Amino acid sequence: MTNILDSVDQRTNLVGENRLELLIFRLHTSQLFAINVFKIKEVVKRPRLNQLPGSHPNISGVANIRGASIPVIDLRRAIGMRNGDCDEESNIIITEYNRSVQAFLVGQVMNIMNMTWQDIQPPPSQVGKNNYLTAITKIKKDEAERLVSIIDVEKVLAEIIDYDTQISQEVLDQSLLNHFNGRKVLIVDDSSTARGQIRETLSQLGLEVIEAHNGLHALNMLKSWCDKGINLNDELLMMFTDAEMPEMDGYKLTHEIRNDPRMRDLHIALNTSLSGNFNEAMVKKVGCDRFISKFQPDLLVEVVQDRLKQIL
Repeated sequence: MTNILDSVDQRTNLVGENRLELLIFRLHTSQLFAINVFKIKEVVKRPRLNQLPGSHPNISGVANIRGASIPVIDLRRAIGMRNGDCDEESNIIITEYNRSVQAFLVGQVMNIMNMTWQDIQPPPSQVGKNNYLTAITKIKKDEAERLVSIIDVEKVLAEIIDYDTQISQEVLDQSLLNHFNGRKVLIVDDSSTARGQIRETLSQLGLEVIEAHNGLHALNMLKSWCDKGINLNDELLMMFTDAEMPEMDGYKLTHEIRNDPRMRDLHIALNTSLSGNFNEAMVKKVGCDRFISKFQPDLLVEVVQDRLKQIL
């Protein structure tokens, strides 16, 4: 099963080109689900799991993978589906999100699909705010068009891991606090959970937070302000954007902003669960000002404080 990801290191050239690859799998039903390949380290057949008494009910146990103890999350249970039985098609998908490694227990792993972000759409608004999807897409399978649900992994993790949004007092520059009042920050992220974490952090400073759910939404918002004669640097202190989003990713969004004379000076921080030197290189390539690996409240505060110092 690991062969399905053998060339994952060569796939980094897709990121920044408004493209992605999705790992398609089932959760012991005919319905198709997916997560981004770029966040996946390995796919293996379900190993023996060691139980942890008192752990979160969505944790099936801990797997020992080459000497590393990795918590395994029952993805079917975590997204609110009825419990299903594990069978010979059960696999675990080992991932790295927000600087932590965990695995997801799934059913049959199907294949990898190469997509553009334009092919990825937000879930219908009618499904409500409590769904576990960041997006949906369609693929051709067996001569028929099939719907694929892309899971909001950050929401799944946030319900298990206690992410503290409280700011450390030693990080705060008291001389700047009064200057935050009335200033606005734009957050661009397809995960409502991720937007909420940033909003809860920055609102402690008195900042007003404006939200966009993907890069295209943000770009249209910014262009409409410019069309009305609004100076973005007067309107916004800065923008935080996720890397991977439906319709337009954060790299493409940054590229579009930098190539519009009305917007090019907007201060932009890439805030993503993807980590590593690759993102540092992408920041320079597309012209972001900062790179932040999710979720680090104190670092978010340091970034907005540094930006404020630049303009005072």
